[in-house]
Amino acid sequence: MDETMLTRWNKPLVGVLLGAALGFVDGATAWFTPEVRPEIQGILIGSTVKGMMTGIAAGFFARKFRSLPLGIGFGLLIGTILSWWVAAQMDKYYLEIMLPGSILGALVGFATQRYGKTPQLAR
Repeated sequence: MDETMLTRWNKPLVGVLLGAALGFVDGATAWFTPEVRPEIQGILIGSTVKGMMTGIAAGFFARKFRSLPLGIGFGLLIGTILSWWVAAQMDKYYLEIMLPGSILGALVGFATQRYGKTPQLAR
């Protein structure tokens, strides 16, 4: 059987890496909102960190609970909460921040359930 990189890494690592990548892409979409373009560097950093936090939470959840629907729901919940917190700090752009953050969470929740190694019990 051929192993891919995602099946060799542990679940929290899969979550952090995928969350960081998707978070960066999420932050890059701020370019399409002209009034926030001057703040794009901070947005990219913040979105990447938010994605990493969602990913690590989803990864540890996936280590404990092996359920695809629960994993997706947990990722969605964490992504939504973190995105709401960011939007509340700005007190605007709720939809523009929360929608992609929620999707990111659901995708990372799916990936951490589907991919990555679970720890084996010692014999």
